Amino acid sequence: MTLFLVRHGRPLVDPTRPAAEWELDPTAYDDVWALRVSGRLPELAAWFCSPEPKATQTAQLLTDAGVGILDELREQERDTGWHADFEDCVRRAFADPDTAAAPGWEPIAATRDRLLPAVRRVLDVHGDQDVVLVGHGTAWTLLVAELTGRPPDLARWAEMAMPDVLVVP
Repeated sequence: MTLFLVRHGRPLVDPTRPAAEWELDPTAYDDVWALRVSGRLPELAAWFCSPEPKATQTAQLLTDAGVGILDELREQERDTGWHADFEDCVRRAFADPDTAAAPGWEPIAATRDRLLPAVRRVLDVHGDQDVVLVGHGTAWTLLVAELTGRPPDLARWAEMAMPDVLVVP
């Protein structure tokens, strides 16, 4: 069994709305299609995704298989739109996981406490096959650190494309 963590495609950024409401940018569909045909994802797998529109739309473009939507796979909750210092906020979130890195942001420890048990349940049920989860960069960075026992790789987080794939053997 291998776990594939797919970061969603490029969204239509609307700084007046929370990122959780953003749709996938139609001009980014080709990037998602390119990932689909790249051979980087398994042919047969159990598929699940975040309920956020940009994630569900990415999953729909990536597979013809059924995709389960799990609320717990959503990104770190942020009730505000884009921050000019977004990267600094994310770094602060990981540096001090029990504190909100910006007003309206969920502490990253709370993200971990909902995400990790949900992923462990999926892996327990589907442990005999590959699993693909479609979601978000910050959540996946946190998840990889938790599953591997390594510190969060914030350099890799900063380099992640939209879409992108992290593989956890």
